[in-house]
Amino acid sequence: MKGIYFISGIDTNIGKSIATGWLAGQLLNQNVKVITQKLVQTGNKEYSEDIELHRKIMKINMFPEDISKLTAPVIFSYPSSPHLAAKIDKKELDIDAITLSSKILKERYDVVLLEGAGGLMVPLTPDLLTIDYISQQNYPIILVTSGRLGSINHTLLSLEAIKNRNLKLYSVIYNLSPYTDEVIVQDSLKIIDQYIRKNFPEAFLIQMPEVTI
Repeated sequence: MKGIYFISGIDTNIGKSIATGWLAGQLLNQNVKVITQKLVQTGNKEYSEDIELHRKIMKINMFPEDISKLTAPVIFSYPSSPHLAAKIDKKELDIDAITLSSKILKERYDVVLLEGAGGLMVPLTPDLLTIDYISQQNYPIILVTSGRLGSINHTLLSLEAIKNRNLKLYSVIYNLSPYTDEVIVQDSLKIIDQYIRKNFPEAFLIQMPEVTI
């Protein structure tokens, strides 16, 4: 595992930030030089709460790149999709600043885990969807899902979008927290795993346990 990986989710509050921090922590334990980045942070002003969460889960203090804002180059105050948050803050989303930050981080670290804002179809600007940006940069995708009711539909729709864009799926993280209905959790796991094996034979499924923060 080396380079920049884009971490997206099937929906809001699916555990994407927790999964990003957890995966980074797993890589740290394997002595991989890893850092996380937030594509666009909304609902904050001076700092990225998602980056802060990553560090807590990783059980480390801030990186110098956190202080210099390389890991969160674009922050908007309104808690919404980036295109709307930028409009409300009366600012433009600087795509070039995001791309440059990722490039610099890639030069300094072996792995960069780039967490998106929401799902694949979230607009970054009125004319640019998140999945468009991923396609432009050719980032492999790590998709976060769960075993809660409704996840099968959202997961397969997201995977279909990845497939239709001819993008690379690196893995799917199956978030087991909160653990709800055993029957649904296990059946969803089976269906999602079957779909991955059939359509993305090089990808794999990772089960993420409950993470203590």
